[in-house]
Amino acid sequence: MDIEVRIRGLMMDPATNMPIVVLKDVNSDAVMPIWVGIFEANAIAIEIAKETTQRPLTHDLMRNLIRYLNAELEKVVITDLHDETFFASLWLRQNGDPVVVDVRPSDAIALALRNDCPIFVAEKVMESAKLNPSTHPEGASAEQVRDWLEGLNDEDLGKYKM
Repeated sequence: MDIEVRIRGLMMDPATNMPIVVLKDVNSDAVMPIWVGIFEANAIAIEIAKETTQRPLTHDLMRNLIRYLNAELEKVVITDLHDETFFASLWLRQNGDPVVVDVRPSDAIALALRNDCPIFVAEKVMESAKLNPSTHPEGASAEQVRDWLEGLNDEDLGKYKM
């Protein structure tokens, strides 16, 4: 079963200076951090802030291609976690037919924001990411990271914003 999530925040990890996308289960207090690259985080941040750019970014191009190919992005799903690497899929519909495309989670999230479509995480991934002690790049336990993320309020998120 897939769990619907929303972006709770986009911030810099104070220990590693790596961007983190914090995903929150819409039906519980569970959170799942995903460390992403700076360029992917920037693409997500631009869309969260609803900023415009002079030229289309890669995710804008992807959104436009989907539209021009008479397809619709129905949802994105973070499907798996192997060796500290997350995997995701785009769920498209083109001319009534389903099309599933492999994608990096950070790209999936950026594209979901641009298409106003839901983001899901496979239940097994949510459980694994919450319990896997190697999820945090600096070796902090998943419980410590989760406790820190769950304890963040809006003011804290502003303090660690990108």
